[in-house]
Amino acid sequence: MKTITLLFVCLGNICRSPTAEAVMRAKVYRAGLANKIHLDSAGTGDWYVGAAPDPRACCAAISRGYTLDELRVRQISASDFVQFDLLLPMDHNNVTELHRSCPLEYRHKIQLLMEFARHHDTDIVKDPYFGNHEAFDRVLDEIEDACDGLLVNLRHLYEI
Repeated sequence: MKTITLLFVCLGNICRSPTAEAVMRAKVYRAGLANKIHLDSAGTGDWYVGAAPDPRACCAAISRGYTLDELRVRQISASDFVQFDLLLPMDHNNVTELHRSCPLEYRHKIQLLMEFARHHDTDIVKDPYFGNHEAFDRVLDEIEDACDGLLVNLRHLYEI
């Protein structure tokens, strides 16, 4: 079976997308699918390339048993559109930015992460960067929900 490849995308790759990568990694591992699903995250912007995720995102993640320690910021690249089966942006601005650089033949791979949520009635994960710790907790709530739904969808679609 082919490895399923997922790329989580936000603006700077310091809050939402690394959080989504860490949450999904934990869920995939617990499901026994770590050898079947490859995960990564990237930003549409280049401001923080090479840096660690935002310390507030790291603290919020740790409080729920996830770690972002080994992750480093990277910017989306042209090869990502070919390499990944699904690119999962956090909001509509990220979708717009991805569409600007994505060849038409790969646009079907771009799908908002929150489309997989089962319990949250929002289509985006709002950027917590200018918020307080509650904003980072809300991001985790939404991402956990969406990743649960995404995993169910992947199991059904790929029969894993």
